[in-house]
Amino acid sequence: MAAGLILGRLVTGLSGWLSAVKVGQTSLPIALGLLAMMYPVLAKVRYHEVRRVTADKRMMSASLVLNWVIGPALMFALAWLLLPDQPAYRTGVILVGLARCIAMVLIWNDLARGDREMAAILVALNAFFQVLAYAALAVFYLRLLPGWLGLEQSSLNVSIGAIAATVAIFLGIPLVAGYLTRVAGERARGRDWYERTFLPRLSPVALYGLLFTVVVLFALQGKTITARPLDVARIALPLLAYFTLMWFGAAALGRRLHLTYPRTTTLAFSAASNDFELAIAVAIGVFGATSGQALAGVVGPLIEVPVLLALVYAALWARTHLHWKEETQ
Repeated sequence: MAAGLILGRLVTGLSGWLSAVKVGQTSLPIALGLLAMMYPVLAKVRYHEVRRVTADKRMMSASLVLNWVIGPALMFALAWLLLPDQPAYRTGVILVGLARCIAMVLIWNDLARGDREMAAILVALNAFFQVLAYAALAVFYLRLLPGWLGLEQSSLNVSIGAIAATVAIFLGIPLVAGYLTRVAGERARGRDWYERTFLPRLSPVALYGLLFTVVVLFALQGKTITARPLDVARIALPLLAYFTLMWFGAAALGRRLHLTYPRTTTLAFSAASNDFELAIAVAIGVFGATSGQALAGVVGPLIEVPVLLALVYAALWARTHLHWKEETQ
């Protein structure tokens, strides 16, 4: 993040060059970084276990409620509580809350030793619901609910087709590539070789993709972020509260449901992560690249990356000290 901010601030024209070529509404370098980040994780998934994974109705129901009921409502409440006099920032924060994660959550889950198969299923479900529900939820939380509560309303036109294209690119391509890689590798050399030899060589690509994406993302917005530190601090408050409350709330729910450590971890990270690339794309497409809404979207990963990385360590600590069940249910 620091490297990206410095590059964006010091290298003249870097932001324009990075955003000159786009995949949909996303900068091509960011798109490449996201694909490199997701492909190795999805190549690790044991797709033959999908049926067993989806049989856990408690886990599936809890994830859907956390992601599509509690998460958006909590972000709406925090945005109005902490940004009552900043309509542009408030709208941007709400847009982040509506965009459920389909990318970086796979990295956090993998680092924390979560259930990869369950993570892949939840990401696919989030992608499906995102296409169907994002535009409708935006109308509900920006127009209908504020109107019912006597609050200021915002207008937003979001293309379902644009959301579907984003999902198809950033989930569809690496998902198909990961599935085909596993099938081809196991058929050619067997599962033991695939998991013990091939995957350890492929895995570092995901972290390289993550680091590259973060650098490019903050290089694109380096001047904006460094020029408005007080505004960034104000936007950070509801986001910090959101990521923390969602993660610990989901983890507590997983414990209450007697889920294993891997599944509780997956539930927590899928609930606390957000699809910042979609939120930023929508904010820029509707309100403009220099708008307060776009700045709020950019601050999202500025807070999410360090907070969720810290929560990876919190999860690993809990795994060691709380004697969590490891076996698959």
